[in-house]
Amino acid sequence: MKLIKHAKNIHEIKLDGTRAKIAMLSDIHWDNPKCDRKILKKDLDYCLKESIPIMINGDMFCLMQGRGDNRKNKSDIRPEHNNAMYLDSIVETAVDWWSPYAHLLTVLGYGNHETTVIKFQETDILARFVKLLNIKNDTNVQVGGYGGWVIVNQTIKKTGTSNGSSTCNIRYFHGSGGGGVVTKGALNLTRALEMYEDFHVFTMGHIHENASRNDVRDSILQGRSSYRQIQKQLHLMLTGTYKEEYGDGSKGWHVERGAPVKPVGGRILEINYKRVRENGTDYFQRGIDSYKFPI
Repeated sequence: MKLIKHAKNIHEIKLDGTRAKIAMLSDIHWDNPKCDRKILKKDLDYCLKESIPIMINGDMFCLMQGRGDNRKNKSDIRPEHNNAMYLDSIVETAVDWWSPYAHLLTVLGYGNHETTVIKFQETDILARFVKLLNIKNDTNVQVGGYGGWVIVNQTIKKTGTSNGSSTCNIRYFHGSGGGGVVTKGALNLTRALEMYEDFHVFTMGHIHENASRNDVRDSILQGRSSYRQIQKQLHLMLTGTYKEEYGDGSKGWHVERGAPVKPVGGRILEINYKRVRENGTDYFQRGIDSYKFPI
């Protein structure tokens, strides 16, 4: 795997082969006591075993217990962070905890929890974490944006010793709004179809849902000497959270605002290519799907 930065929120992941997997995570809220680190570690260990690159689309941290934060709650701080250097201790302990997976991490985007701390505490915890993680592990983890692009560039052997490449464009956006108990984020995915062009995958977090759907567009593709009509396959996904805050449903902010139990865990994105011969011409057909981590 090779990770290239083209702009502050445009990155390219270079992989080899016709089959690629990328773990798509968001809303981990790693420093919150309600983060289910047992499930998180299970999923990360699966990535470690299968050598699956990892992207995190915002709210890796919770960061709500700082001085002057109206959201803070004494029960929502871990003992190791309950000190006078609250934000510094989160960075330091996170680097130690995430170091075994540092070589798999690719792009870490901002969520509203990280940007709120920048606004009110005047420190960029995500950038500090990535910088220290890279120094400690000699890695190339990159900070993305609240939204941006990740291009997956797969090197594919064509014929003999000839190699080619195919790209899959991922448009990521951490998210906005509350999702909705009934629609569960479906409207956010439909909005993405109207807002962005030239993507093959759209991924969003923020609303703590875990689902995907497929859309198709009638399109045209230019070859070396001719054009052909294609049905462009689009994959849209919502990535879940690792913060389980419903509990037994007896009380708490999540329960009192009428929010339901949310699915815990991320998704694995698969991008596969298959050689197809049509009218005397060979080309690679792309297949895209995503699914929840195995139990």
